[in-house]
Amino acid sequence: MISFVLSLLLLVFGYIFYGRIVERVFHPDDRKTPAYKLTDGVDYVPLSTWKAYLVQFLNIAGTGPIFGAIMGACFGPIVFLWIVFGAILGGGVHDYMVGMISEQHEGRSIAELCGLFLGKHAKWIMRLFSVVLLLLTGTVFVTSPAALIAKLTPDEFGIGFWIIIILIYYVLATLLPIDKIIGRIYPIFGAVLITMAFCIVGGIIFGDYKIPEITLKDLHPDNLPVWPFMFVTVACGAISGFHATQSPMMSKCIKSEKNGRLVFYGAMITESVIALIWAAGGVAFYESTGGLYQAISDVGQSGVVYHISMGMLGKVGGVLAIIGVVVCPITSGDTAFRSARLIIAEMTNINQKNIWKRLAITIPLLLIGAILTQLDFNVLWRYFSWSNQTLAMVSLWMATSYLLKTKESKISSLITALPATFMSAVSCTYIMMADEGFRLNQTISYTIGLCFAVGCFIFYIIKYKKM
Repeated sequence: MISFVLSLLLLVFGYIFYGRIVERVFHPDDRKTPAYKLTDGVDYVPLSTWKAYLVQFLNIAGTGPIFGAIMGACFGPIVFLWIVFGAILGGGVHDYMVGMISEQHEGRSIAELCGLFLGKHAKWIMRLFSVVLLLLTGTVFVTSPAALIAKLTPDEFGIGFWIIIILIYYVLATLLPIDKIIGRIYPIFGAVLITMAFCIVGGIIFGDYKIPEITLKDLHPDNLPVWPFMFVTVACGAISGFHATQSPMMSKCIKSEKNGRLVFYGAMITESVIALIWAAGGVAFYESTGGLYQAISDVGQSGVVYHISMGMLGKVGGVLAIIGVVVCPITSGDTAFRSARLIIAEMTNINQKNIWKRLAITIPLLLIGAILTQLDFNVLWRYFSWSNQTLAMVSLWMATSYLLKTKESKISSLITALPATFMSAVSCTYIMMADEGFRLNQTISYTIGLCFAVGCFIFYIIKYKKM
């Protein structure tokens, strides 16, 4: 329990102190934001700071900080360290930099920003890569909540029925102006999600559950090595490239650059708190990583969330907790498809003020998503997780290039270059080892991953010296 409490405190202090350091590196000013310069009543709409924060939080907080944290807990309480330091030094920096760089460049997407700071080839690669990631994300965030809702409703309303209902909602949320559905209901859902997470904390404390203390041992029952699998499994709770597709959405809506630390860095830290709670809940409820792993194998991630909620909080509290968990992925799935629409609109120069033009992009995207829901969830999750962390790597290198090109103090670029190098090693090593990758042995994979990361950092040093 001591490790859990200290981890929560570190996240809070990370926001207060390291978040301020990151803000000083970027140095926000009083320029007019895109929300006012480019107001169109659809995507560029000024939102109050607290509303933008809660919308950003729900945009990024999909099943990752819940399902990913639960699966990451199978490695043992060492996962607490990754959630805490990954969020403070990597995830918060990543989300803040992408959001603020986008804000200073008319709210452009991560693909367009990569084109500006990494070259035109990077732009086209990232256009394709980000749209594919968003389709995978939207699909994952359809199937997982549908499975949970199906557990709470009569048998005749199965997973297929709820998939259709969620997709219909996605059509509306993707098409309508951001302040009509997203801006109105997300703040409410955000408050529900945060409340429910702390109800789980209460369930742990008053239910006399035991949270194990941090150990560096790898406790995964299937003998998966911590490096790199844990760092990919727990994506959204620590650092996630998906957030790079979401931050530009709020960069179009914030009223002042000085709100960025709360909206972008703060939302990431809040998500990490959620991840930490669910990781702790998983190992506490099942009493061991072996018990948790077996439960995931038997009933899936949705079933585990259902059992933890009902077991710790009883029927009423459990249903409320599950509602919070259902809201979480749905409110990221709709913005995933919305972000995909905006990226395609940028690529094709299709003006989005006309609803029929928005519909022409939205319907094909959702049809592809509907087809992808027929694939195995675990397979989708693995591809989503790797592509997620790879996009985070590219986004951090983009931010590093931005800092080198625009800031007088070039040494400040280390604040993004170091986590970028780390994520380069993670992404490369994983795809070398994983079943969905090249399936190389551990020694070869580690060597290639290390060489790739060192090569990236050497290239950075060369650029740094030229600057």
